[in-house]
Amino acid sequence: MDGAKLEALRARFAAQAGGDIEDPEFRRVADLQFSGSDRRVWPFAGVPTFLGAPYRPDAVAQGFAGLDIAILGVPMDLGVTNRAGARLGPRAVRGVERIGPYEHALRVAPLGEARVADIGDIPMASRFSLDQCHADIEAFLGAIVAAGVRPLSVGGDHSISLPILKAIGRDRPVGMVHIDAHCDTSGRYEGTKFHHGGPFREAVLAGVLDPERTIQIGIRGGAEYLWEFSHASGMTVIHAEEAVAAGMQAVAERARAVVGDAPVYISFDVDSLDPGFAPGTGTPEVGGLAPREVQELLRALVGLDVVGADVVEVAPQYDATTNTAQAAAQMLFTLLCLMVRAPRAAKAT
Repeated sequence: MDGAKLEALRARFAAQAGGDIEDPEFRRVADLQFSGSDRRVWPFAGVPTFLGAPYRPDAVAQGFAGLDIAILGVPMDLGVTNRAGARLGPRAVRGVERIGPYEHALRVAPLGEARVADIGDIPMASRFSLDQCHADIEAFLGAIVAAGVRPLSVGGDHSISLPILKAIGRDRPVGMVHIDAHCDTSGRYEGTKFHHGGPFREAVLAGVLDPERTIQIGIRGGAEYLWEFSHASGMTVIHAEEAVAAGMQAVAERARAVVGDAPVYISFDVDSLDPGFAPGTGTPEVGGLAPREVQELLRALVGLDVVGADVVEVAPQYDATTNTAQAAAQMLFTLLCLMVRAPRAAKAT
């Protein structure tokens, strides 16, 4: 090693503390993290919140004032068809200690660039009635949307997306990027249509989701015969093997062409990932995407007009490694970054 270069590095860096950073971009992020020259908030201490966001349980009483994006838990899994347990998903994702603060590919530190808070869990009147839970979710999300705040929700089973979409698409149907092992467009079973296998059929029929601006990515498994509605309604379906063969950049380009510049919702089901990466879910399907592939896909969607998003179907009791919650939290963080980079966020500032 060149001796003069080594001496220059020693002179510049040897006495620096961890928070002494000169690069303007990195300095901007560091200023959000450090108190003094080398002290950061301990990630393993205090009350856990989604992504370490400020905790604002008072947001409801204050009409969500001062917020751009509300992160909220939806601990409900009355709509599952296989293994229950996604009601524990929000708690598991909140418990992930180290996600963020900086998204290096998108060059965004979301908690420092938008007014974001964890507002707690949606209060639901009954732990036994799926219909009542859906009504409570729709009403709560309706208040968030009416306040001009964009919701980022963590479930819970995938049936929660229906009342969320009813709130977000009430005045104008939205498009959707849906990343999942299953299309979730099947019909009524055993007397109910409000299960996690059919939220997007019901959202289309309710007039809140535009099927021709909807793309479903990562689809696979033995339930293919149930997804006739996706094709009949005009949704774009990309199976897992097709997505891998084409590459995530090509899939993202297709997604951008489908959803266009109008408002779009993004729904990420953790079972889109191969169970080798994310076993903690109710309906695992072998042959899924890798976390790195989903990250690449999401990053390539930057600039879409994202009006809301969700992460669903984390059932932590089936995963002793916590890998599923880790992956879900990372996707939640990337979704938050996309919301911060959305055109409407730029207009708001």
